[in-house]
This record gives sequence, structure tokens and C-alpha cells, in this order.
Amino acid sequence: MAMQATRYTGPKTAEALYADKQKFWSGFTGATTGAVIFMVILLVLMGIFLT
Repeated sequence: MAMQATRYTGPKTAEALYADKQKFWSGFTGATTGAVIFMVILLVLMGIFLT
């Protein structure tokens, strides 16, 4: 089987770079917010059931 080499060179324009960074930041903040909410709910439930 032949292997095809693929190379990602990144966004071509400044607008594409900005959109890429904005998409990454949106995903990062969403994941962080979700993790914080999960931890708060977990701690509240532990406080209720373990006391």
C-alpha cells in the first residue's frame, strides 16, 4: 500500500488564522466551564450524601 504524505500548513489568510484561534478559544472555554460545573455539582452531591 502506498502512503500519501499530508502536510498541514495552517490557515492561509489572517482572517482564517483569527477564525481558527477563535474556534480553539471557544472550545477551550466551553470545556473549562463544563469541567467547573461538573466539579461543583459533584462537590454539592458529596456534601449532601456524605454528611
